[in-house]
Amino acid sequence: MTDKGFITCLWFDDNGEEAANYYMSIFKDSKLGRVSHYSESGMGQPGAVMAVEFEINGQKFLALNGGKQDFGFNESISFQIICADQDEIDYYWGRLTDGGREVACGWVTDRYGVSWQVVPGVLLDMISDADPQKAGRATEAMLKMTKFDIAEIERAYAGQ
Repeated sequence: MTDKGFITCLWFDDNGEEAANYYMSIFKDSKLGRVSHYSESGMGQPGAVMAVEFEINGQKFLALNGGKQDFGFNESISFQIICADQDEIDYYWGRLTDGGREVACGWVTDRYGVSWQVVPGVLLDMISDADPQKAGRATEAMLKMTKFDIAEIERAYAGQ
């Protein structure tokens, strides 16, 4: 990985490599970068994985095994996955909730506590429509859902 641009650093106690492999198994466009290990002079156990660089869908990440701290992931930071169709929504929803939990309005928390928003691309167009009636109906339908159902949102948007 290059040193230009942004890299999202995710702090894990000691399972960053496992998490990186998990994410790379979900997203087809992914690749592994450098894996660094603690040395004798590091804060971790010599030879243990310190950090794993990986990329999914063009976004660079660093899984840092920083040790147990009072840090944790929460919903204030999430990653949006813009999906082309219901099959993609179902795929990502199923994979990310496996060992995780459903939240609301397209949000899931995966097995590591990272929050994701699994969103149909058409939703963004519908809820920002210039027609406030259409946008309102789509928004109202969306707010009632946990996992998004594109067909149901489209029916609400159309007033059916």
